[in-house]
Amino acid sequence: MTTVDVTPCSSLDEFVEALAPISHYFGAASSPDSAERLAQWLALERVLVARVDGSVVGGAGTASFDVSVPGGGTVRCGGVTVVGVLPTHRRRGVLSAMMRAQLADSRERDDAIACLWASEAAIYRRYGYGIASRNAEMTLDRERTAFAEPFAPRGEVRLVDSDEAALAFPGLYEQARSERAGMMSRTDAWWRTRRLDDDPSRRKGGPLTYALLRLDGDPAGYALYRVSQDWSGGVSTGTVRIIEAVTPTAEAARELWRWLLDFDWTSQFVAPMLPIDHPLFLLLAEPRRMALRLEDGIMARLVDVEAALGARTFAGNGDVVLDVVDEAAPWNTGSFRIGADGVERSEADPDIRLGVAALSSVYLGGFRFADLARALSLEELRPGAVARADALFAVATEPWCAEIF
Repeated sequence: MTTVDVTPCSSLDEFVEALAPISHYFGAASSPDSAERLAQWLALERVLVARVDGSVVGGAGTASFDVSVPGGGTVRCGGVTVVGVLPTHRRRGVLSAMMRAQLADSRERDDAIACLWASEAAIYRRYGYGIASRNAEMTLDRERTAFAEPFAPRGEVRLVDSDEAALAFPGLYEQARSERAGMMSRTDAWWRTRRLDDDPSRRKGGPLTYALLRLDGDPAGYALYRVSQDWSGGVSTGTVRIIEAVTPTAEAARELWRWLLDFDWTSQFVAPMLPIDHPLFLLLAEPRRMALRLEDGIMARLVDVEAALGARTFAGNGDVVLDVVDEAAPWNTGSFRIGADGVERSEADPDIRLGVAALSSVYLGGFRFADLARALSLEELRPGAVARADALFAVATEPWCAEIF
């Protein structure tokens, strides 16, 4: 059996080596410049490097976040990223060794949950991760942007520079985050290097544009977009790619999306990361023209079941006892009584038995226990328990992670 040595990075040079496996799969080269940029928001001590016989064959990182949970609270979250194993060392236990080390590190740092975006989702289920949210990608033709109920816009939209965006956008994002689960906290460094940076060497399309909506003189929403222009027969065949549009209120959403979809000299609008309960479904006169493509979003893994469940709120009355199975994290295995009054370990006979990956799928509200039951991902031990659990875990909005990390 292959002996895998997994240790935290201790230098930028090691970080460059740790990034080489994932860079290989994306057809890029790991470099000191890219490592330095990542190190602005990804602490070196949370980046693992895997060696076999002294050679680096894998790497995995964990970003430190707080993630919003149902009820308006947050929990500490390990954002798993830049995970890769060289193709020369597949199926030798390298990834398993790194995932075990990551889980232990997250527990030691009091992360209640871990989240990731999976390039290949099937890989992570065996480590306790479950699909926890969904996203929709919209492609809307310019001729099909009419609203079902026309209105007279009253907001003011200005194009601002990155400095003004850095002052106005974070507060709006935090307002929206308090209303919707699944949204990650953003540090100043994250805003600067991940969301507002527009280095021409990394552009995909035209320059990044920052749009700020004001209502009654106050910031009410913002959008980030790029214009990719092209022409055919003297007619624009360009695309406006809406990278992120955040509006904490319903009125702001209507105002900002009306402004965005009135863009001239373009052929279509693309928005790759929309929540699946987006108001455009009811705002547009022809919502089917959005040509929505549904995709799986973040995967989640409860690192500390009791702490994670205790951080979110529950609806309704009554309670349910869940028997949780977690082979990789035995501290989570056991029964938990969940009610509107809170969460506690229990010796009572369980109502539902399920694995930690299944529980992680329903934690943010992206799926229901009934969904798990139809997928044969849980065992209902008492009749009616699934319905009671769904009543307790009910949420008002779908979870949404606004960006890939």
